[in-house]
Amino acid sequence: MAFFVDADEVYKYLGGVFIASKETEVGPKLAGADLDLQINYSEPESTMVISMRGDNIDVALGEEKDDAEVKLFMPADIGDKYWRGEYNLAVGLAKGHVKAKGPVNKILKLVPLTKPLFPMYRELIADKDAAAA
Repeated sequence: MAFFVDADEVYKYLGGVFIASKETEVGPKLAGADLDLQINYSEPESTMVISMRGDNIDVALGEEKDDAEVKLFMPADIGDKYWRGEYNLAVGLAKGHVKAKGPVNKILKLVPLTKPLFPMYRELIADKDAAAA
């Protein structure tokens, strides 16, 4: 059974970590990537676009962007494991559990920048974890 019950939960937690990143020291570093990332989750179906441009991160929940430089495709449970620090994205891409369109090297350069956000995500998801226990 999937951890997230619906797209709203995916947006609240997996989208929420990107939204919250704007208020951290990591936000400007991510914004400096100068790319549009579209993440397509399954189980439940949900899509978001994270535009990282200049010094701004814009998160469009439930949106798609045809010309996004990088598109990732994965189950939402993999997104959850990644933000908990329990999933290696490079290995997931190599094994085909995560699919990508566009220059994957741009995403792999962002991975180290996201690690300081892992504790923030665990705090964000703590109430859901407690309810599931």
